[in-house]
Amino acid sequence: MSRFPFFPALRLVSTLALIMAVVSAVPIATAADPVSFVAGPAATAMATNPYGFDALWAQGDMVARGTLIILAVMSMSTWYVLILKLAEQRRLQARARAANRTFWTARSLSEGVKSLSPDSPFLFLASSGLDAVERRDGSLFEKVDSATRIGMAVQRAVEQITGGLQSGLAVLATVGSTAPFIGLFGTVWGIYHALTAIGIAGQASIDKVAGPVGEALIMTAIGLVVAVPAVLGYNWLVRRNRSCIEAVRNFSADLQAVLMAEGNAASLPARRAMPSVRVG
Repeated sequence: MSRFPFFPALRLVSTLALIMAVVSAVPIATAADPVSFVAGPAATAMATNPYGFDALWAQGDMVARGTLIILAVMSMSTWYVLILKLAEQRRLQARARAANRTFWTARSLSEGVKSLSPDSPFLFLASSGLDAVERRDGSLFEKVDSATRIGMAVQRAVEQITGGLQSGLAVLATVGSTAPFIGLFGTVWGIYHALTAIGIAGQASIDKVAGPVGEALIMTAIGLVVAVPAVLGYNWLVRRNRSCIEAVRNFSADLQAVLMAEGNAASLPARRAMPSVRVG
């Protein structure tokens, strides 16, 4: 027996509702309407909706069309950034699992670096720290002690990876905060056209007001449809970014400890080779 017995009943009710909707949508031919009875649905011409999206684009002026274009571009940008950042976060999480599985089991840092994927951000992190340990170019940066040099290199790499994760989120925040107001602008513009039509006609008939008011309501709906996915996507990506950044920081903390131990081990033979100096 199913743990959720209301699911079959729910499916039955939804099926009946769908059948009723289809049946109600089919025109019923009667004896009083012999043409439709004989010819069927093909002879019944559906009245063209003069207040749909096609009419909105055809009858709208440059301001209305520009508003629609802006909202369409915002919507496409939202979904592009959302899909792109989601794929990037999944890729980083997969690289983090691979790094924890292969890097820390290597015998040396060089072997650990070679075990990482070429497009892994953890490879960039490990290479930056390893370069700081092995840097011997006689520059001013070499005069800094190894611990500070390693910490600076690892921290800069972490900040660069974090900045890459957070890039694009500003687009979602901008769309989520401005799209409703752009739709509201379209609403105000549609109401303005409605009042103009009333003034020209001299009477507030429904056929003079329905088109502009419908245009205004459509603009408001489009603005909300564009804004809601942007806000929800922004909050979702920010929450997922926290786990990704935490994985990067944990790897960097362990890497910094290993690199500092590597740097101290490399400098130990040089310290032993230095001659002892007696005082007094």
